[in-house]
Amino acid sequence: MDKSLLQQQVLERLQADLLQAEQAARVAHETATHEENIAENKYDTLGLEAAYLATGQARRVEAIRQTLAIWRQLRPRPFDPLEGVQLGALVCLEDAAQRQLLFFIGPEGASMQLSGEGQLVQVISPLTPLGQALRGKSAGDEVAIQLGIRQQLFALLWVQ
Repeated sequence: MDKSLLQQQVLERLQADLLQAEQAARVAHETATHEENIAENKYDTLGLEAAYLATGQARRVEAIRQTLAIWRQLRPRPFDPLEGVQLGALVCLEDAAQRQLLFFIGPEGASMQLSGEGQLVQVISPLTPLGQALRGKSAGDEVAIQLGIRQQLFALLWVQ
């Protein structure tokens, strides 16, 4: 499976999210500054609420821009068994029910499911519990994560 194609899917999805967030920020800003939304008394808070929403949307736009910039800098390398699983790795895990699960480890801010060669690939950050548990592992290793009071075990089948 081509990791650069997975990265391209992430970038396309983030770009679409950015366009949608920018549109929402514009609408919220227009609503907040529209002359009909000027408060007539202390109980008339539509303009104030729209201003809060516009601020939140502007922050969301900036967060997506930063995530896009970080993902554009990612250069997935071939797997090095001496380093084990690192940022940019594509891993296949098998759970207790013998289901195979694919994970692409990328920078923060883009948790999503992708389709690669007809298979679902979950994008995770190295800061997630699973991402932390995978760090430095190689094919054949066992990976355990704590989910509340339960521990879930996976077999690491392969890494790219």
